[in-house]
Parts: sequence; C-alpha cells; structure tokens
Amino acid sequence: MHSIELTFEDSTDKAIRSDWARLAAAGVPSLAIHTSPSNSPHITLAAGPELRLPTTLKDLWQRLPVDIDFSGVQVFGARTGTYVLARSIVVTRPLLELHRLLHEEISGALPLTRPGAWTPHVTLARRIYGHQLGTALDLLDLRMEGVCTRARLWDSGTRTLTPLADPA
Repeated sequence: MHSIELTFEDSTDKAIRSDWARLAAAGVPSLAIHTSPSNSPHITLAAGPELRLPTTLKDLWQRLPVDIDFSGVQVFGARTGTYVLARSIVVTRPLLELHRLLHEEISGALPLTRPGAWTPHVTLARRIYGHQLGTALDLLDLRMEGVCTRARLWDSGTRTLTPLADPA
C-alpha cells in the first residue's frame, strides 16, 4: 500500500503528539504507542496498493503551506467493537484544490480517498473501545489551527518514506 500524505510544521506536529500522549496516559490506545520514525501526524490525500505518481507532481507542492483548522472529532468503525478516533479537518478551498489537482495527476487511488468521497482527518487513536470514547473526548481541545508544510509518500511494503515537498 502507498499513501501520499501532508505533514505539519513543528508546533502543529507537537500539539497532535500531545493529544496522543494525553490519550495514552489515560489508557486510551493512541498512536503514541506506535514509535516507528515513520509515524507522525498527517493527512492522507491518496492511498492505494497500485498508486502511481507522475514526475510532474513537483509543481503541485508549490501550493504549500496550507492552513488547517481542526474542529471536532470523527469516529470511524473499525473491527467489531472498536473504533478509530480522529481530529476533523475543516474543508477549505485551498485544501480541496490541492486534493483535486493531485488526483488529476495520479492513478490507482482507493475510492475513499478520491474527490467527492474523501474525509480529511488526522488519526489520534485506533482500536479504541466505545466505553473509552467519552474519556478521550474529555482530554481533547477540539478547536485548533495548524499548517501543513510538507508532503511525503509512504510505502508500507518497503516501510519507507520519500519526501515529495519539504520547505527545509
């Protein structure tokens, strides 16, 4: 599986990692337990087992940075009796335009990541039980702002990250 992801500038990254740490400290199975160097807060723009990227994507990343507003949470069903908890992203014209232009250039994306079906979010916890959701929500400041400054390609088969755009 491959995914194209937006990642955040340092203060936004730290704020989301603080969410992960608060959840973990309260016994909620957050992403804080996933200590791989590849694990960082991100927004997935596209994913698929056969995701193909043209070499022309470089111009697309000139649209970064993109301001992000977080508002509320989303809960997705996972395995029976467990859920995924994520920060909701307010959909803005610059974010939607970046997403749309990306999908005009790539092929092989899963339907749920394509324009018209995509639900932008930042995952906070996986395999969370229903009785833990209230505790989790009490620990989060649901309104927050951030900035996406980088883009990367994740290859789960080789477990490698390839920078696509980095302001450094």
